[in-house]
Amino acid sequence: MNERACEEQERLLDIMRNDLYVAVVSDILDAEGLRHQAMDERLRPLSPRMRLIGRAHTVLTTDVYEPPDEPYKLEIAAVDALQSGDVLVASTNRSRRTCFWGELLSTAAIARGATGCAIDGHTRDALRIMEMEFPVFTTGFRPVDSSSRSKVIDFGCPVEVGGVVVNPGDIIFGDFDGIVVIPPDRLESVVTAAHKKVTSENASRDMLREGAMLRDVYDRFGVL
Repeated sequence: MNERACEEQERLLDIMRNDLYVAVVSDILDAEGLRHQAMDERLRPLSPRMRLIGRAHTVLTTDVYEPPDEPYKLEIAAVDALQSGDVLVASTNRSRRTCFWGELLSTAAIARGATGCAIDGHTRDALRIMEMEFPVFTTGFRPVDSSSRSKVIDFGCPVEVGGVVVNPGDIIFGDFDGIVVIPPDRLESVVTAAHKKVTSENASRDMLREGAMLRDVYDRFGVL
């Protein structure tokens, strides 16, 4: 992207950070015909207040059944390639044998300016990561090391995570309700429509608190 496009994307991401939440963005994606952008329920944040907002930096791993000669080679390269504003998005092919993520990788990611991590697989060092307040969404926890159980085979490539195909540079937005994936060329229309819907929802909430009938409020604002 050129400088102007980067600045515009950052402006839209700031609106997401300050004003939007995942459920309303999911509604807009549905309305725009993008009905398969919400990751499935297996990916959960380590703590309820964690949020993911940033550009996808994708990683692909596979299980192995003997220690590789260089077990961490591409894993290290993938983390070192993170840039400011990235969300690391990892497919482990739904592995239940290994833990791809942990405290030291979180520390390295923070130093690179990453804003979080979404792993279709397990993590460890969960309490330490929570203390660091680094947003990690994962399918579960195990204490095991990855070195003899899995290896990174590629990064910066399309991956399937939580049932959604994620391309490098896609916008990742996650909160306690889940994670959605926004194609970058649809970001402006999605954020604009979502912000409008949030405004309508706020007005609807005020009327409902004042005792208005749900039918009347819905007929007026068209949101539920």
